[in-house]
Parts: sequence; C-alpha cells; structure tokens
Amino acid sequence: MIFLSLVELWLFICGSWNDCNNQYLLLLVSARTNMNFKNMKVPKVPLRGIGALLSVGVVGGLGVYGLNNSVYNVEGGSRAIVFNRITGIKDKVYPEGTHLIIPWFERPIIYDVRARPHETSSIAGSRDLQMVKIVLRVLARPVPDQLPTIYRTLGVDYAAKVMPSIVHETLKAVVAQYNASQLITQRETVSREIRKILTERATKFNIAMDDVSITSLTFGNEFMTAIEAKQVAAQDAERAKYVVELAEQDKKSAIIRAQGEAKSAQLIGEAIANNPTFVTLRKIEAAREIAKEISNSANKVYLNSDSLLLNLQDLKLT
Repeated sequence: MIFLSLVELWLFICGSWNDCNNQYLLLLVSARTNMNFKNMKVPKVPLRGIGALLSVGVVGGLGVYGLNNSVYNVEGGSRAIVFNRITGIKDKVYPEGTHLIIPWFERPIIYDVRARPHETSSIAGSRDLQMVKIVLRVLARPVPDQLPTIYRTLGVDYAAKVMPSIVHETLKAVVAQYNASQLITQRETVSREIRKILTERATKFNIAMDDVSITSLTFGNEFMTAIEAKQVAAQDAERAKYVVELAEQDKKSAIIRAQGEAKSAQLIGEAIANNPTFVTLRKIEAAREIAKEISNSANKVYLNSDSLLLNLQDLKLT
C-alpha cells in the first residue's frame, strides 16, 4: 500500500497519465509478481513539482498561523494590554471585545479588573500587650487605566505580591493603638481606621479597595479567662446591687404601709369620736358582705346571727 501511494503521488506530480503509463504498468507487474524492490527503478520526480507543493504548504501554514494569532477577545469584566517585541508594553488599555494584533510581534495580556476577595489573618499585639488574631477580608481590584504600569512593576500576580505585606503591616499598626477591650467595643472605628490606611497604601500600587471588613477577632486564652471572670464579678455586683435596692424598696414600702395604717387608724378614731354611728355603718357593711357570701354558698348554714353581725335589729342608728 505504501508503494502504490508513492506511485500515485509520482503520477500526480508528473501531471500526465499517458506519459507515465508504460512505467506505471511495469511497476505494477513488478509489485505483483516478485515484489523485488532491489532491482526496481524509481521514476525521476520533477523538482519543480516538489517546490510548488512545499511553497503551497508553507504559505498555507503561515496563513493559518496568522489568522489564529492575529485576533484575540477580551471578555466581560476584563481589560487587555499588548506587549510588542520591538517597543515593549504599549500604554493603551484595550476594552472588552475583539481586537487585532500583529502575529509573533505582539501578544495580549489579559487582566481581570473585577473586585476579588482576599482574606488575610494576622496576629498583632494590642496597646495593653494582649495578642490578638484578626482575620481581614478585602475586596481589591486593579485600576484599569494603570494596567501597563502594574505589569511593568508587579506583573500579572500583583495581588500575591502586594496584598499580604500591606495588610499585615496595616493591621499591626492599627491594633497597637487600641486596648484589647477597645478592639471589642470600638470595632467599627478600628475597621474604619484599617480601611483608611489600607486604601492609602494600596493606591501607591494602583490598586483600588472597594471594601474592608474584620471577619474574626480572637484573643488569647488568658485574656478570655480574665474577661469571663470580670463578667462574673460584674454580674455578682449587679445582683448584690439589686438585692440592696430591693431591701430599700421593702423598707420604704413598710414605712409607707405603716404610715398609711396609722393615718387610717387616726381617721377612723376621729370619725368614731365625731360620729358614733360610724361603727354602726361599718357593721352594716360587714353584715352585707357576710350575707352575700352565705347566699352564694350551696351549703346550708345555721349560725347565730349575733356572731355573724347579721342581727341588725338591735343596732342603734341614732
């Protein structure tokens, strides 16, 4: 099969079937009889045909290479810069869409300009020498207009080179200004201070900070034990304070109750002294209440009316 393919290729190069017909028949007979390749005469192939084929192949390959490498796409949320082998990085930033470049001489460099989260944990010392572990989450993105400068100074992995160093340094500088208790009670202020300093430092590297937040704040075991003991003592103090206030209120209530009873007794005595029928009026009211209770009871009661204050006939109303 390989032999026949070579023969057909040779016939294609020659370009004429009639001129090579005799040689073709001789080759077929030799192949089918004894397959003796040692005595076989290879036909002479015109060099002009081979050169034409090579030229067509080279031109076609260069054309395919040029088409594949002369167009590139910039996806949504990305920007591109172009590196030229002669002039270096171009200052132009290419937006989203399809763009043309010179194959081999130029190559595109794609940057994602959307905000990406970066989470960093750091252990810092507070002003009262308490070790604090802070986890900071930031949303950072490159400034699109400064992508050529970012590539020249930092490269494509700018975030890995810049973010850890500036985040750790900023956290240690801010935490050292506050006590451990202030880090808890003034957390919003601490977060705002960290964001301010971090934004200023990131601007020097052409990086924009969209958000900075403290996601975790952890203290040492000794500090947590001290805080717990302090909370327990504060609760005990509040409980004792409540007991004292309750006793004070009970004392005031007893005084007020005694004063009320004394005033009531005084008024009753004055009423009896001024009008003896006051006692009789009270007996009538008591008799009314007793009669009401007995009438609502399902049991039959037989008692002395005098003992129940129900004998109103003997009362003196004058």
